[in-house]
Amino acid sequence: MFKKAIIAVCIVLFSFISYAQDSVRTSADVYVAKAVIIDGDTLWVADLDEVYIFPEKTFENLHQKRKYSRLIMNVKKVYPWAQLAGDIMEEVNNHLLTLETDKEKNDYLKLVETDLLDNYTDQIKKLTVTQGKILVKLIDRQTGETSYEVLEFYRGKFSAFFWQALARLFGSSLKLEYDPYGEDRLIEEIVLQIESGQL
Repeated sequence: MFKKAIIAVCIVLFSFISYAQDSVRTSADVYVAKAVIIDGDTLWVADLDEVYIFPEKTFENLHQKRKYSRLIMNVKKVYPWAQLAGDIMEEVNNHLLTLETDKEKNDYLKLVETDLLDNYTDQIKKLTVTQGKILVKLIDRQTGETSYEVLEFYRGKFSAFFWQALARLFGSSLKLEYDPYGEDRLIEEIVLQIESGQL
């Protein structure tokens, strides 16, 4: 009888100890809320991340579903490249503003071109033609200029013409413009979801 009483007391104590442990709070558990008082009412103020909600995709067949899945995969692969291109262009443009003579600017552009070719040629060569087309469009989205205009500005008309002709051989164009409300609507949806962390 005495053993049963001790066991019962131990069970009660252990359940109380485990309950007490669950209620222990640390500084990581504390959230300080911002509030605003308007007309005597205290209103909670919070910064929320933007969330994009798009209609659920419906597909007529398995082929369309796979095509959309490939589009997601391709955009996820080339989007970081478009971001990198935008960042590099911004950095180059800012540095060009600090240079005074055309010779300094040309020397700097040659140095940047050599660096880019050395660091990124092998990885860019691995892109498929479809991924290349998406990248050209995303560069336009990121920079506000087509790839042709970028080449023309940095390398001159002849170089831009040469690379445009080469792109044409592969069924593409460096003059492709990004149309987020038209033919590139699905790409825009995917990019927005990537940027908000939903994909």
